[in-house]
Formats: sequence, C-alpha cells, structure tokens
Amino acid sequence: MKELTRGVLRFETEIYPKRKEFFDKLIARQFPRALFITCSDSRVVPNDMTDSDAGDLFTIRNAGNIIPPYGELMGGVSATIEYAVMALGVKNIIVCGHTHCGAMDAVLHPEKVTSMPIVKVWLNHAESARRVTAGYKDLTEEQKARTMVEENVLAQLEHLRTHPSVAAALSTGDMNLFGWVFEIENGHVLSYDADQGAFVPLSEEHIPNATPRRRRRIL
Repeated sequence: MKELTRGVLRFETEIYPKRKEFFDKLIARQFPRALFITCSDSRVVPNDMTDSDAGDLFTIRNAGNIIPPYGELMGGVSATIEYAVMALGVKNIIVCGHTHCGAMDAVLHPEKVTSMPIVKVWLNHAESARRVTAGYKDLTEEQKARTMVEENVLAQLEHLRTHPSVAAALSTGDMNLFGWVFEIENGHVLSYDADQGAFVPLSEEHIPNATPRRRRRIL
C-alpha cells in the first residue's frame, strides 16, 4: 500500500493542481464518449488503452466483462447500462475482452473455481460462448482460449441488446456497439466487424462496428 499511497499524494500535490482548470470543468457534469465494459483484470487499463482522459469513459468492470441478460440479474451492471444510455446519453458502447483472461480460462475449466461458488455462478453468463467454442473441433489449448475470449465478447454483446434502453437506441439508429479484444502480449486491439464476421485491426480509415443492421420501420 505504500506505493499506492505515494501515488495518491503525488496526485494531490502535483498532478491535480496543474490540471485544476480541467477538473473544474468536470464538476458540473460528465460527457463520456463511450460506455466501456471490460474485465476487472489489473492488466487492462481502459484509459491507457484508448489514450483517453478523465471524463471520457463511463466504465463497468467485472470478472469476464460479463453482461447478464436483462431481467435475469437486476444489479449494478444493468443499472449502469441504463444510466449511461438514458441519463448520460452515451451513444457508443464497447465490450472489451482480453487475452490470457483468467475468467475465460475458468469457464473452460470449471474445476478451477469449485471452491468459489459465487464466481462459478457468475461465469454461467458465458455458457453460450463456451458451447460455441466447444463446437470448434481440433483446436489447440491456446486456440481454444483465444476463441473463448472472442466468443464471450460476442455473447455479451447479444446480452447487451436485451436491455431495453439499448434496444430502443439501436432501433432508432442512435447507438453503436463495438466488440474489442485487447491482446496483452503485444498491446494490439482487435475489433469485431459485423460485416466480415471477424475480429480485425482498428484503423482511422476503418472503425469496425458490431452494431446489428437497423430494423426497417413498419409504418
């Protein structure tokens, strides 16, 4: 804790005073650019990954970047999604998984969490991703782990669409969804491209989008 305490003191005495004008602008209201839903893993740092600042990301973090389907668990994840969309007017939601994810490893190898009943129940929300991954034959353990991470991002995006606030915004074209995988081993981020059906590199020329096609209005 000494290192963390020193960090707090440096922030209070050096960093905050230099940026007080910036933080003063955030006092009245926040205008986040995106809702960022990711794993609690300490190696995943959303603001570093996106080179963003305080006030840019409204964040949800939990084991396995899980989003329970609407109505199944009316807890903090559901409340935060609803608040982000309806109160803050967030138009972009990113679901970000990462390689070497302990939660996804536990989904593939449930014996590792037999002594953690709450974790085991929580990870049931990734069951559809596990079954899809199991359907891919002849994968190495490394390939299976990577596939599980990707399929879980897609599964959680499906769960996200069951939330009324998100579904309503999608129906009017006011919401964009993104599925990312952060590669810890090289610092790269891949994004799911719904048109290609694959995770592809990001670029300024092409920002892959996981938003489903907008439904045609019936007049």
